[in-house]
Amino acid sequence: MSPKVLLVEDDANLVELIRYNLEKENFRVVVTADGEEALVMAEEERPDVVVLDWMIASLSGIEVCRRLRRAPETAGLPIIMLTARAEEGDRIRGLETGADDYVTKPFSPRELVARVRAVLRRLRPALSGGLLEYGGIVMDTTAHKVTRDGVPVQLGPTEFRLLRHFLEHPGRVFSREQLLDAVWGRDVYVEQRTVDVHIRRLRKALNGDRLPDLIRTVRSAGYSLDAEGAATAVAAD
Repeated sequence: MSPKVLLVEDDANLVELIRYNLEKENFRVVVTADGEEALVMAEEERPDVVVLDWMIASLSGIEVCRRLRRAPETAGLPIIMLTARAEEGDRIRGLETGADDYVTKPFSPRELVARVRAVLRRLRPALSGGLLEYGGIVMDTTAHKVTRDGVPVQLGPTEFRLLRHFLEHPGRVFSREQLLDAVWGRDVYVEQRTVDVHIRRLRKALNGDRLPDLIRTVRSAGYSLDAEGAATAVAAD
């Protein structure tokens, strides 16, 4: 599936220019000009990267970036800031707030597309090819095979789709409702506790009897594929 970009920009002409160039390169684009709406869309649309203007209605881009970083569901979401502010202090402020990259206006649309691809390669390598890899897990989506540390892992169809979703968004926390929408589909009625059942099956298949658990349970929030959390848990033991 093509990566999805959430574009937060209130200049209509610039929106059309950016949208055209991103869609030409096979990105899906959703747009808002409002900071408050951007926060809602970041959770509901589940974009792969956010292109965020500094000066927008309702909330500033800096504040939107800050809130996205604070929320567990969007803390790992790649963010590229757009701004007419070229001073070094402003660039530093944007990066320190949590932006992954910073593009100063005016800019070449081709440069922005290249920046989006670079951020995805660096932060979401799972989106750059047919093999999804994270924390020793390798999924071949074409051959429908999974290994962990080189050892084959047998998964049922639902566990395979669930793991694929996690591998496409490593480190990001998903609620049970979000996982139901992404893995089972919005039009299918499944109870939320069904997610817990399949998470247990996925953990058993991935971990065997001795490997660290890479699926982190976040209290009152959901689940995340988190190798760093697993390493911390092992160290604590």
